[in-house]
Amino acid sequence: MKLKTSNRKPLIALALGGFGIGLTEFVIMGILPDVASGLNITIPQAGHFIAAYALGVVVGAPLFTKFASKMNAEKVLLYLMLWFTAFNTLSAFADGYGTLLFYRFLSGLPHGAFFGIGAVVAGKLAKPGKAAQAIATMFAGLTIANVIGVPLGTYLGHHFGWNISFLMVGVVGLITMASIYFWMPKFEPEPPKTREEGNQGLKNTELWILILLTTIGTGGFFAWYSYIAPLITKVAGHPESMVGYAMIIAGLGMVVGNFLGAKMAEIFYPLKAVAISLSVMVMVLLINAFVATNPYLILGLTFIIGIVSFSVSTPIQMAIINSAKGSEMLASSMNQSAFNMGNASGAYLAGLPIALGYGYTSAGLVGSVLAGMGVLMAVSIILVRKKKNAKRRSMAYGGH
Repeated sequence: MKLKTSNRKPLIALALGGFGIGLTEFVIMGILPDVASGLNITIPQAGHFIAAYALGVVVGAPLFTKFASKMNAEKVLLYLMLWFTAFNTLSAFADGYGTLLFYRFLSGLPHGAFFGIGAVVAGKLAKPGKAAQAIATMFAGLTIANVIGVPLGTYLGHHFGWNISFLMVGVVGLITMASIYFWMPKFEPEPPKTREEGNQGLKNTELWILILLTTIGTGGFFAWYSYIAPLITKVAGHPESMVGYAMIIAGLGMVVGNFLGAKMAEIFYPLKAVAISLSVMVMVLLINAFVATNPYLILGLTFIIGIVSFSVSTPIQMAIINSAKGSEMLASSMNQSAFNMGNASGAYLAGLPIALGYGYTSAGLVGSVLAGMGVLMAVSIILVRKKKNAKRRSMAYGGH
């Protein structure tokens, strides 16, 4: 990472926040039966806690970013992490379905704003031309959470009570707050903007197509990932104990893919990197659907899909920021809402053919269709840009 030494610590602080967010978002899936048993509810009811968190992300991303637009970025990040820490810690003491549902919703509110504002801050901390690597450093916390934090949190939740998992998130939150307080440099507040100026970037049609691309394109990954457990056990024939290892394998792929995506954004421009990654995702999801019965190939493809899926993250975040001049933080945060909508929609759409009896491999086919739609949107934006550039060159040439 070719970053200024003085800028490594604040990026680590952002990565710690990403680790905590990734931990609370995904550990609930591993301890769902424990939560259900502890609160005397059914597992489907416990699944509502996942949806409540995702809804919090969707609502909180634009709301919190808009409220924080007049504050210094480092203070905003600190307050967001304070909120995150408080309600994740309170979740550990929830004594009923309604209480935990409420706390999970509140826990999700700062998620999108933290990543959205953090991505813009990371870009400012980077050397010229190294913004992609800086943003990838922040997202690395999220990917590492899937490799280390989630398995550890799941183990602790199984053996010492589900409450321990949320207390673990609270501890990470406290460490992140201290890191932000001591390591994050002071940023000058943005100059006051009129409402018209503040919303200028949101008027760009390309921005909204990119947000839709995030929702649909990344939904392809979540269509597959949501049903990884039955794919590993019921289709490939592995014992249930292998599911945890498969998720670690996928997490390792995500770590690699995160930094690969940053490199691709530097070699190509961000949107072209997105188109390439989603095109590869279409292929690997199709291959996975047809070879899932092979117990060895399924594990290899789990690693590859993990790589491909997270190679999209940094490039799409950069493309969003570049398309929202004047509204970068708000648009960047809204893109996190789009990721979570992709999570929900991908899982739901992939579940439809499974419910109709087409088997768990159909999830990968649905995922490839969603990723393919993302490719078409990315290519359409690229072609429109080329047409506009050609027109500008023609007008400039004609003017001479």
